[in-house]
Amino acid sequence: MIETPTTVEIRMPALFVGHGSPMNALEENIYTRAWRRIGETLPRPRAVLAISAHWYIGATAVTAMARPRTIHDFYGFPKPLFEIDYPAPGLPELASEIAELAKPVWVGADHDQWGLDHGTWSVLTHMFPGADIPVVQLSINSLKPMDYHVELAQRLAALRDKGVLILASGNVVHNLRRIDWKAENHGADWAHRFDDAVMEQMTDNPSDILKTLEHPDYNLAAPTPDHFIPLLYTAGLAAETGDVSPIVKGYSLGSLSMTCYGVGMDGLAFIESDAAAVLPKNALSDG
Repeated sequence: MIETPTTVEIRMPALFVGHGSPMNALEENIYTRAWRRIGETLPRPRAVLAISAHWYIGATAVTAMARPRTIHDFYGFPKPLFEIDYPAPGLPELASEIAELAKPVWVGADHDQWGLDHGTWSVLTHMFPGADIPVVQLSINSLKPMDYHVELAQRLAALRDKGVLILASGNVVHNLRRIDWKAENHGADWAHRFDDAVMEQMTDNPSDILKTLEHPDYNLAAPTPDHFIPLLYTAGLAAETGDVSPIVKGYSLGSLSMTCYGVGMDGLAFIESDAAAVLPKNALSDG
Protein backbone atom coordinates (compact mmCIF):
# COMPACT_ATOMS: atom_id res chain seq x y z
CA MET A 1 0.00 0.00 0.00
CA ILE A 2 1.30 3.46 -0.91
CA GLU A 3 1.09 5.65 2.18
CA THR A 4 -0.14 9.20 1.65
CA PRO A 5 -1.03 11.93 4.16
CA THR A 6 -4.49 12.31 2.62
CA THR A 7 -5.88 10.69 -0.47
CA VAL A 8 -7.16 14.02 -1.83
CA GLU A 9 -3.64 15.45 -2.21
CA ILE A 10 -2.76 13.21 -5.15
CA ARG A 11 -4.42 12.31 -8.43
CA MET A 12 -6.00 8.88 -8.12
CA PRO A 13 -5.47 6.39 -10.93
CA ALA A 14 -8.44 5.21 -13.00
CA LEU A 15 -9.21 1.69 -14.17
CA PHE A 16 -10.98 -0.34 -16.80
CA VAL A 17 -11.52 -3.94 -15.71
CA GLY A 18 -12.67 -6.78 -17.94
CA HIS A 19 -14.85 -8.46 -15.32
CA GLY A 20 -15.90 -11.56 -17.28
CA SER A 21 -17.99 -14.19 -15.53
CA PRO A 22 -19.58 -13.42 -12.15
CA MET A 23 -17.82 -16.60 -11.01
CA ASN A 24 -14.63 -14.53 -10.75
CA ALA A 25 -16.05 -13.26 -7.47
CA LEU A 26 -15.53 -16.75 -6.03
CA GLU A 27 -12.46 -17.93 -7.89
CA GLU A 28 -8.73 -17.43 -7.52
CA ASN A 29 -7.08 -16.92 -10.90
CA ILE A 30 -4.62 -14.61 -12.60
CA TYR A 31 -7.27 -11.92 -13.08
CA THR A 32 -8.60 -11.90 -9.54
CA ARG A 33 -5.04 -11.88 -8.24
CA ALA A 34 -4.32 -8.89 -10.49
CA TRP A 35 -7.36 -7.07 -9.08
CA ARG A 36 -6.16 -7.80 -5.57
CA ARG A 37 -2.68 -6.57 -6.48
CA ILE A 38 -4.18 -3.32 -7.78
CA GLY A 39 -6.04 -2.78 -4.52
CA GLU A 40 -2.88 -3.37 -2.54
CA THR A 41 -0.87 -0.97 -4.71
CA LEU A 42 -3.29 1.94 -4.90
CA PRO A 43 -3.42 4.80 -2.43
CA ARG A 44 -6.54 4.34 -0.32
CA PRO A 45 -9.39 6.07 -2.17
CA ARG A 46 -11.85 8.39 -0.54
CA ALA A 47 -14.48 6.54 -2.60
CA VAL A 48 -14.96 4.43 -5.71
CA LEU A 49 -17.09 5.62 -8.61
CA ALA A 50 -18.03 2.50 -10.55
CA ILE A 51 -19.35 2.50 -14.12
CA SER A 52 -20.67 -0.98 -14.75
CA ALA A 53 -21.94 -2.52 -17.97
CA HIS A 54 -24.84 -3.93 -15.99
CA TRP A 55 -26.56 -0.65 -15.14
CA TYR A 56 -27.50 0.16 -18.72
CA ILE A 57 -30.68 2.22 -18.70
CA GLY A 58 -32.37 5.07 -20.55
CA ALA A 59 -31.05 7.78 -18.25
CA THR A 60 -27.88 9.08 -16.60
CA ALA A 61 -28.16 8.42 -12.88
CA VAL A 62 -25.97 7.92 -9.86
CA THR A 63 -26.62 5.94 -6.71
CA ALA A 64 -27.21 8.32 -3.81
CA MET A 65 -28.16 5.99 -0.97
CA ALA A 66 -26.14 5.59 2.21
CA ARG A 67 -26.28 1.78 2.04
CA PRO A 68 -26.42 0.42 -1.53
CA ARG A 69 -27.69 -3.15 -1.75
CA THR A 70 -25.76 -6.01 -3.36
CA ILE A 71 -27.59 -6.94 -6.59
CA HIS A 72 -27.41 -10.50 -7.94
CA ASP A 73 -28.31 -9.68 -11.54
CA PHE A 74 -28.02 -13.19 -13.03
CA TYR A 75 -29.44 -16.68 -12.73
CA GLY A 76 -28.27 -20.26 -13.16
CA PHE A 77 -25.13 -19.81 -11.07
CA PRO A 78 -24.14 -21.75 -7.94
CA LYS A 79 -25.78 -20.82 -4.65
CA PRO A 80 -22.55 -19.45 -3.07
CA LEU A 81 -22.53 -16.66 -5.67
CA PHE A 82 -26.00 -15.53 -4.58
CA GLU A 83 -24.85 -15.55 -0.98
CA ILE A 84 -22.15 -12.94 -1.58
CA ASP A 85 -22.86 -9.63 0.11
CA TYR A 86 -20.61 -6.64 -0.51
CA PRO A 87 -21.75 -4.20 2.20
CA ALA A 88 -19.72 -1.15 1.18
CA PRO A 89 -21.32 2.13 2.21
CA GLY A 90 -22.51 4.67 -0.30
CA LEU A 91 -21.54 8.35 -0.32
CA PRO A 92 -24.50 10.64 -1.08
CA GLU A 93 -22.30 13.73 -1.06
CA LEU A 94 -20.27 12.27 -3.93
CA ALA A 95 -23.46 11.79 -5.91
CA SER A 96 -24.08 15.52 -5.53
CA GLU A 97 -20.53 16.34 -6.62
CA ILE A 98 -20.97 14.19 -9.73
CA ALA A 99 -24.22 15.95 -10.64
CA GLU A 100 -22.52 19.32 -10.26
CA LEU A 101 -19.45 18.42 -12.32
CA ALA A 102 -21.55 16.93 -15.11
CA LYS A 103 -23.56 20.09 -15.77
CA PRO A 104 -25.15 20.93 -18.16
CA VAL A 105 -25.56 17.14 -18.49
CA TRP A 106 -28.34 16.04 -16.15
CA VAL A 107 -27.51 13.27 -13.67
CA GLY A 108 -30.37 11.96 -11.58
CA ALA A 109 -29.99 10.82 -7.98
CA ASP A 110 -31.10 7.24 -7.35
CA HIS A 111 -32.05 6.88 -3.70
CA ASP A 112 -33.68 3.45 -3.71
CA GLN A 113 -33.75 1.62 -7.07
CA TRP A 114 -30.28 0.27 -7.88
CA GLY A 115 -27.21 -0.56 -5.79
CA LEU A 116 -24.02 -2.47 -6.60
CA ASP A 117 -24.36 -5.00 -9.43
CA HIS A 118 -21.96 -7.83 -10.18
CA GLY A 119 -19.96 -5.74 -12.64
CA THR A 120 -18.91 -3.76 -9.57
CA TRP A 121 -18.86 -6.15 -6.61
CA SER A 122 -17.30 -9.15 -8.39
CA VAL A 123 -14.22 -6.95 -8.89
CA LEU A 124 -14.26 -5.02 -5.61
CA THR A 125 -14.61 -8.15 -3.51
CA HIS A 126 -11.01 -8.86 -4.58
CA MET A 127 -9.72 -5.30 -4.93
CA PHE A 128 -11.06 -4.04 -1.60
CA PRO A 129 -12.23 -7.13 0.29
CA GLY A 130 -12.93 -5.20 3.47
CA ALA A 131 -15.87 -3.42 1.79
CA ASP A 132 -14.98 -0.36 3.87
CA ILE A 133 -14.50 2.15 1.02
CA PRO A 134 -17.65 3.99 -0.09
CA VAL A 135 -18.93 3.01 -3.55
CA VAL A 136 -21.17 4.97 -5.87
CA GLN A 137 -22.38 3.69 -9.26
CA LEU A 138 -23.00 5.75 -12.38
CA SER A 139 -25.43 4.36 -14.93
CA ILE A 140 -24.70 4.03 -18.63
CA ASN A 141 -27.28 6.00 -20.58
CA SER A 142 -28.34 3.69 -23.42
CA LEU A 143 -30.04 6.54 -25.32
CA LYS A 144 -26.91 8.61 -25.85
CA PRO A 145 -24.34 8.44 -28.66
CA MET A 146 -20.87 7.11 -28.00
CA ASP A 147 -19.17 10.51 -27.83
CA TYR A 148 -21.50 11.48 -24.96
CA HIS A 149 -19.77 8.95 -22.71
CA VAL A 150 -16.27 10.11 -23.58
CA GLU A 151 -17.26 13.73 -22.93
CA LEU A 152 -19.00 12.92 -19.65
CA ALA A 153 -15.87 11.12 -18.48
CA GLN A 154 -13.83 14.23 -19.22
CA ARG A 155 -16.22 16.29 -17.10
CA LEU A 156 -15.83 13.85 -14.22
CA ALA A 157 -12.02 13.67 -14.42
CA ALA A 158 -11.69 16.26 -11.64
CA LEU A 159 -12.93 13.62 -9.19
CA ARG A 160 -9.52 11.93 -9.47
CA ASP A 161 -8.04 14.98 -7.73
CA LYS A 162 -10.54 14.53 -4.90
CA GLY A 163 -9.50 11.03 -3.93
CA VAL A 164 -12.03 9.17 -6.10
CA LEU A 165 -11.03 5.99 -7.89
CA ILE A 166 -13.03 5.77 -11.13
CA LEU A 167 -13.54 2.10 -11.98
CA ALA A 168 -15.09 1.18 -15.33
CA SER A 169 -16.17 -2.45 -15.56
CA GLY A 170 -17.14 -4.22 -18.77
CA ASN A 171 -15.38 -6.25 -21.47
CA VAL A 172 -13.69 -5.03 -24.63
CA VAL A 173 -14.93 -8.19 -26.37
CA HIS A 174 -18.29 -9.52 -25.14
CA ASN A 175 -20.38 -11.70 -27.44
CA LEU A 176 -22.32 -14.33 -25.51
CA ARG A 177 -23.89 -15.68 -28.70
CA ARG A 178 -20.45 -16.68 -29.97
CA ILE A 179 -19.34 -18.55 -26.84
CA ASP A 180 -17.25 -21.62 -27.62
CA TRP A 181 -17.40 -23.94 -24.63
CA LYS A 182 -14.30 -25.77 -25.86
CA ALA A 183 -12.23 -22.58 -25.91
CA GLU A 184 -12.15 -22.22 -22.15
CA ASN A 185 -9.17 -19.85 -21.92
CA HIS A 186 -8.79 -18.77 -25.53
CA GLY A 187 -10.13 -16.13 -27.87
CA ALA A 188 -11.31 -16.44 -31.45
CA ASP A 189 -9.19 -14.80 -34.15
CA TRP A 190 -11.64 -11.91 -34.49
CA ALA A 191 -11.59 -11.39 -30.72
CA HIS A 192 -7.80 -11.14 -30.76
CA ARG A 193 -7.83 -8.74 -33.70
CA PHE A 194 -10.28 -6.34 -32.09
CA ASP A 195 -8.73 -6.54 -28.62
CA ASP A 196 -5.29 -5.84 -30.12
CA ALA A 197 -6.63 -2.87 -32.10
CA VAL A 198 -8.20 -1.40 -28.97
CA MET A 199 -4.98 -1.88 -27.02
CA GLU A 200 -3.02 -0.06 -29.71
CA GLN A 201 -5.52 2.82 -29.64
CA MET A 202 -5.66 3.03 -25.86
CA THR A 203 -1.90 3.10 -25.45
CA ASP A 204 -1.17 5.36 -28.43
CA ASN A 205 -4.02 7.88 -28.33
CA PRO A 206 -6.99 7.17 -26.06
CA SER A 207 -8.66 10.45 -27.05
CA ASP A 208 -9.44 8.84 -30.42
CA ILE A 209 -10.96 5.67 -28.96
CA LEU A 210 -14.08 6.11 -31.11
CA LYS A 211 -11.99 5.18 -34.15
CA THR A 212 -12.20 1.57 -32.95
CA LEU A 213 -15.92 1.58 -33.79
CA GLU A 214 -14.84 1.49 -37.45
CA HIS A 215 -12.84 -1.71 -36.99
CA PRO A 216 -14.18 -4.57 -39.15
CA ASP A 217 -14.53 -6.83 -36.09
CA TYR A 218 -16.33 -4.29 -33.88
CA ASN A 219 -19.82 -5.67 -34.53
CA LEU A 220 -18.70 -9.17 -33.60
CA ALA A 221 -16.81 -7.97 -30.53
CA ALA A 222 -19.59 -5.72 -29.26
CA PRO A 223 -22.94 -6.81 -30.76
CA THR A 224 -24.49 -4.76 -27.96
CA PRO A 225 -22.55 -1.74 -26.68
CA ASP A 226 -23.20 -2.12 -22.93
CA HIS A 227 -19.92 -3.89 -22.10
CA PHE A 228 -17.82 -1.76 -24.44
CA ILE A 229 -19.03 1.65 -23.29
CA PRO A 230 -17.29 1.51 -19.87
CA LEU A 231 -13.99 1.55 -21.76
CA LEU A 232 -15.01 4.91 -23.26
CA TYR A 233 -15.04 6.41 -19.78
CA THR A 234 -11.50 5.23 -19.11
CA ALA A 235 -10.40 6.58 -22.49
CA GLY A 236 -12.07 9.91 -21.75
CA LEU A 237 -10.31 10.14 -18.40
CA ALA A 238 -6.98 9.50 -20.13
CA ALA A 239 -7.57 11.84 -23.05
CA GLU A 240 -5.64 14.73 -21.54
CA THR A 241 -2.52 12.85 -20.45
CA GLY A 242 -2.58 9.65 -22.53
CA ASP A 243 -1.01 7.70 -19.67
CA VAL A 244 -2.76 4.36 -20.25
CA SER A 245 -1.09 1.06 -19.47
CA PRO A 246 -2.46 -2.46 -20.03
CA ILE A 247 -2.47 -4.38 -16.75
CA VAL A 248 -3.62 -7.85 -17.74
CA LYS A 249 -4.76 -9.48 -20.98
CA GLY A 250 -6.52 -12.74 -21.72
CA TYR A 251 -9.63 -14.42 -23.09
CA SER A 252 -12.43 -16.72 -22.04
CA LEU A 253 -14.73 -19.01 -24.05
CA GLY A 254 -13.62 -17.62 -27.39
CA SER A 255 -15.70 -14.46 -27.25
CA LEU A 256 -14.82 -12.67 -24.01
CA SER A 257 -11.78 -10.45 -23.47
CA MET A 258 -10.49 -10.02 -19.93
CA THR A 259 -8.16 -7.11 -20.76
CA CYS A 260 -7.72 -4.46 -18.06
CA TYR A 261 -6.22 -0.96 -18.30
CA GLY A 262 -4.89 1.53 -15.80
CA VAL A 263 -4.60 5.29 -16.13
CA GLY A 264 -1.72 6.70 -14.11
CA MET A 265 -0.54 3.21 -13.13
CA ASP A 266 2.71 2.76 -15.03
CA GLY A 267 4.36 0.87 -12.17
CA LEU A 268 2.34 -2.36 -12.52
CA ALA A 269 3.82 -5.16 -14.62
CA PHE A 270 1.73 -6.28 -17.61
CA ILE A 271 0.43 -9.87 -17.45
CA GLU A 272 -0.89 -12.06 -20.26
CA SER A 273 -2.99 -14.95 -19.04
CA ASP A 274 -4.93 -18.01 -20.14
CA ALA A 275 -7.00 -18.72 -17.03
CA ALA A 276 -10.35 -17.06 -16.30
CA ALA A 277 -13.49 -18.17 -14.51
CA VAL A 278 -15.99 -19.61 -16.96
CA LEU A 279 -19.76 -19.43 -17.17
CA PRO A 280 -21.84 -22.42 -16.14
CA LYS A 281 -23.65 -23.57 -19.30
CA ASN A 282 -27.06 -22.74 -17.87
CA ALA A 283 -26.05 -19.37 -16.50
CA LEU A 284 -27.06 -15.95 -17.69
CA SER A 285 -26.86 -12.42 -16.42
CA ASP A 286 -28.78 -9.30 -17.34
CA GLY A 287 -25.96 -8.35 -19.73
